[in-house]
Amino acid sequence: MVVSRLLCRLALHPSPRLRIFTVSPVWSTSVSGFSSRPSITDAVVRYRFGRPVLSVRLPTGRKHDFTLTPMLTTVGDLLQDITAKDSTVQSATLLTGDGERISSCTFMETVLQENFQLVVNQVTYEVRSPGQGPSHEHVLAVDDMKYVVHLLHTALNLPQKLHTKHHELMVQQEELRHRLEPLETLKQRLAKQAESRASVLAWAGLAYLSFQGGFLGYLTWYVFAWDVMEPITYFITYSTSMMFFAYYVLTKQEFYCPDVKDRQFLHFFHQRATKAKFDVEQYNRLKGELALVESDLRRLRSAIRQQQQVDHAPPQT
Repeated sequence: MVVSRLLCRLALHPSPRLRIFTVSPVWSTSVSGFSSRPSITDAVVRYRFGRPVLSVRLPTGRKHDFTLTPMLTTVGDLLQDITAKDSTVQSATLLTGDGERISSCTFMETVLQENFQLVVNQVTYEVRSPGQGPSHEHVLAVDDMKYVVHLLHTALNLPQKLHTKHHELMVQQEELRHRLEPLETLKQRLAKQAESRASVLAWAGLAYLSFQGGFLGYLTWYVFAWDVMEPITYFITYSTSMMFFAYYVLTKQEFYCPDVKDRQFLHFFHQRATKAKFDVEQYNRLKGELALVESDLRRLRSAIRQQQQVDHAPPQT
């Protein structure tokens, strides 16, 4: 459709006035044949929501509406829509009031300025021009008007709504903090205990390795010779490697000291939380809601500051 419009514009160089094919003697005969048929008045153009709408009864007997966009819709577009709506339409043509055929590249804005004829399957429909009316493209539709009214209403009531929402969020934030206060106190106490247990376990591991190294050294230099202790140390090293591999099999994690400590911390924390009846899920849910409310408050305060800057901006001269 777009390509055909461009070709029409390049080839015909349309002017603001109505474009009409050059009439040959043969074409005059066919046009006179169109005009000689009795016309019917089952086609009318009315404005609906600021747009001209062509209502026409097609050969099947059903009435169809075709919305026209004056500065975009061409005669060819209208004829294609009519053919697509009714499969019994074999031919469709648009004529001027004098019976001369109108080019398919002509915009409907030009056609609607005068009365015209619509010929469908050799049946002529007399269509009266609705006049200029509100048919131009700059006229807003009802939805556009509703949107503009909504924007005006929002602009007038925005400061009050912002402060009301800010007060609601502050109340919600205070309520969440009040509900979190006892849980936060209990959580900090449990976290201290779990951290202490994890640190004790780390020191115990260091003490075990130190004792093992010292004991093996004592056996090597003071009790047995190195020839006796070498296989013993080999099996001890092999057993330690098996312990690390067993840790990986059970936890699906490599043996990194920070990760091991964090894992032990969580293990001890959940153990003590179960004994102290600390609801971890409720605590996490309240913390998530509080974070969301605080994020909304930050965005809302930023909007209020921007609104205040606009209100206090000096008028431009």
